[in-house]
Amino acid sequence: MIDLSTWNLTLPVGVPAAVISTPVLAGGYQDHYFQSKDGRIFFWAPVNGSTTANSVYPRSELRETFANGTLRNWSYTAADNVLTATAKIAQVPSNGLVTFSQIHSKNSVSPLLMLGYQALANGYGNVVISFRGNPASENSTKTLLSSRIKMNQEFSYEVFLAKNGRLTIGLVEPDGTFRSWSGVLNSAWASHGLYFKAGVYTLDNSGNETSAGAAVFSNLQVEHR
Repeated sequence: MIDLSTWNLTLPVGVPAAVISTPVLAGGYQDHYFQSKDGRIFFWAPVNGSTTANSVYPRSELRETFANGTLRNWSYTAADNVLTATAKIAQVPSNGLVTFSQIHSKNSVSPLLMLGYQALANGYGNVVISFRGNPASENSTKTLLSSRIKMNQEFSYEVFLAKNGRLTIGLVEPDGTFRSWSGVLNSAWASHGLYFKAGVYTLDNSGNETSAGAAVFSNLQVEHR
């Protein structure tokens, strides 16, 4: 069972996109865009869904909070910050692009980290790291982490942001192969309130609801230690 008591949920309905509070979510909330059953959580966001104020793309996505629903924003220098998960990408929109995890900042409209999936014509997909090492940078550096994950194949990954500023991503492919990447944050990020996100952020807004992003998580944990 995935613990939802320290997350809220953004859904692709309403203007701007609706947010389901932590107590409501932890109390068993489910709908067309989010379901929790049999130890798994399912996220679905069609390309014609509504968006948050600072985005043009729809999402069904969790955001870190405290148990009382207050938004949790942390300084990376205060602890080692870890997200571990097992997930599979169940659907992609017509352009093949979704994001399934992020480290975002309450001080910026652009994230520090995005982990994305890009479906390929050969039946596999690329897992791509988008890393913005300096908050002053307009663009992220993109790195291919894996190209051997098919749709509906589970993979496990860890995002580890150490308090010394080193960010490490580890991923286990379906066949057991381990892939990893590491980068270092510019110290300017230390003044930012950061938070983890997980779910599906559909990086397409053209078409109708038959085109969508979907992801299923069978494990999702966050630690600040």
